[in-house]
Amino acid sequence: MTNTASIPHLPIVYRQLLDAIDVGIHVINDEGESIIYNRKMSEIEDMDRKDVLHKNIMDIFLFNSEDESRLLQALSKGYAHRHAKQTYFNYKGQEITTVNDTFPLSHDGKRIGAVEIAKDITKLERLTRENAWDKKDARFTFDQIIGDTFAIQEVIENAKRATRTSSSVLIYGETGTGKELFAQSIHNGSERASKPFISQNCAALPDSLIEGILFGSVKGAFTGATDHPGLFEQADGGTLMLDEINSLSTSLQAKLLRALQEKSIRRIGDIKNRSVDVRIIATVNEDPIVSLQKNHLREDLYYRLSVVSVLVPPLRQRKEDIPILVDHFIDKYNHRFQLNVPGITAEVEKLFQKYEWPGNVRELEHMVEGAMNLIYDDEKIDYSHLPVHVRTKFHPYAGQTHSQDATPDLNLTPTKALQAHLDETEKRYIEQMLQHERGNVTKAATKLGLSRQSLQYRMKKLNIDNRK
Repeated sequence: MTNTASIPHLPIVYRQLLDAIDVGIHVINDEGESIIYNRKMSEIEDMDRKDVLHKNIMDIFLFNSEDESRLLQALSKGYAHRHAKQTYFNYKGQEITTVNDTFPLSHDGKRIGAVEIAKDITKLERLTRENAWDKKDARFTFDQIIGDTFAIQEVIENAKRATRTSSSVLIYGETGTGKELFAQSIHNGSERASKPFISQNCAALPDSLIEGILFGSVKGAFTGATDHPGLFEQADGGTLMLDEINSLSTSLQAKLLRALQEKSIRRIGDIKNRSVDVRIIATVNEDPIVSLQKNHLREDLYYRLSVVSVLVPPLRQRKEDIPILVDHFIDKYNHRFQLNVPGITAEVEKLFQKYEWPGNVRELEHMVEGAMNLIYDDEKIDYSHLPVHVRTKFHPYAGQTHSQDATPDLNLTPTKALQAHLDETEKRYIEQMLQHERGNVTKAATKLGLSRQSLQYRMKKLNIDNRK
């Protein structure tokens, strides 16, 4: 066995070893002063070592008394805690949650200090509080779903029929189409309206967290676990909306299917089942058939969920509804911003009808909100108030008067393919901007609302030579 005395620079070896391990270590001496504080503990508590070492622990953390510090309890009273959860605040006021082993250090029968070995669960604790246990009021009803076109009215009528039963519902629609509006409306129109409506985005959290969020846990089931009811229990008697259910792993989908079929759940770490009465409304943001083909959605779960299917059309398939949607959003933000915007110009109305709205109704609302943030007086929304990417694509020469470079007439009979026309227009505009900025790519990119890298990519793609 190697004699440690023969190892040179032993203190350096110890420090490097302490900094290499993936648990936090904090050691105090018999005066309560910090003498060891490794890299991981510095990361967990977001404090520099220089702000901790050789200082009393009561000066570092926001404890009301020494009894709130397990390190000081170990030092003064000899208490040891194993695998114990603790929430506390550093001197910056930041909340920290860890699972610790804390115990006294002794020599010749005398306590000479204390050590704490910590595992960080701050993020787990925050995600659990913010995402898992947030009950959501169902505020929307069918009367608040805006649209006069047959495409949306047919969906509303079909969804209204789903209020008569407690069958599972599968809502399919692209991002931003308003799937949650339909889910809340179904809940509010049903006999469950007085009971909880809880919504959870399944893509927002990893499987390691989402299982405990859905089904709950019992104390000791995993690191930091306490007795917590899951969303199924919290939604008992009401409705549980599972958004982007196709993002769940197949193994978790199997557990969800079992819960739906047996109408009971088992908390993680528990040995008993708990009966629940919950209506499931699930949503997917891609065609369910595509989800099945890509193995994103189990076939048996799909058939169990799609007892009632609701397909929410994208905005590009119901553009006739854009005027009333715009009026609604302008009224909404007039009230919120204390403005009196009367509407949009004819040019913007024409653009809105030609735009494909990849972000659907949500994108339209954000575009109106963004435009109204730029308005100083009670004027109509015009091209100058729209996002840069929209102005560039549809109206790159707004304000110019000479005939060759004037705004393209969107009503002209097309003589070339759309993409070729757009590429030609984009190339001419970029060249003009580069010329205006004397060839400075960075300044031109800023004016165009692009990153330098994105502009360079477009220049290469469109064969733009900036060396002229």
